[in-house]
Amino acid sequence: MPSRKKTSMFASAFCTCVSSFVVICVALATPQWVSSEVRFSRSSSVVTVSLTYGLFSGTCEQFVDAGLQVSKTTFQVADALSSAASRSLNVAIVALLVLALLSSLLSSGFTCTNAVSNPYQTFLGPVGVYTWNSVCGVLILLAMILFPVNVQGNGLSEELAHGCSTSLQTHLESKHNYGYSYWIMLLIIALNVASLIIIYFYDHARYSKKKEQERPIENAPKDVILF
Repeated sequence: MPSRKKTSMFASAFCTCVSSFVVICVALATPQWVSSEVRFSRSSSVVTVSLTYGLFSGTCEQFVDAGLQVSKTTFQVADALSSAASRSLNVAIVALLVLALLSSLLSSGFTCTNAVSNPYQTFLGPVGVYTWNSVCGVLILLAMILFPVNVQGNGLSEELAHGCSTSLQTHLESKHNYGYSYWIMLLIIALNVASLIIIYFYDHARYSKKKEQERPIENAPKDVILF
């Protein structure tokens, strides 16, 4: 059985890993990744399309000139995308988050195993926790980088706006505000870092204790040497 200190520290790391898993699920499920206002000219009027969407679905509204609301519709992001670049990048972001979800799940399993037992395999111990938490953090960071690239580099909001209305002509300007579904990914990274710090302190304390037990005989007290 593991020591009480090991159980408490790995249990704490388990809680952070499970929290990371839950937050990734929230990020995937909620459609509040970005809110965009895209302005187009149409005949003698200016149309503003307001969009709020995530990786899978969203809503859009149209406002003509002085704010007259024309319609509000719900759309599926995958169905509204016609550009191969935008579609591929959106699929890549979803894939990264799914892989991060699996990494977080594995990390939760490793920390739970160490909290209740002492596995013989090295990789099932702190090394495995380091590995899967690091992988999860890197995947989340990549997703955070790729999403703004898709929105602002590939014109994702403009493309989705065209899917809401077929009569739009010249694009005038776009404004983007990233929502909580996007920013909570920073919390996922923070939870992964917290897990790494907890396991590092446990590993460092265990290593120091081991070195203390294996110190050379010349560092032992003189009365022990004489004995």
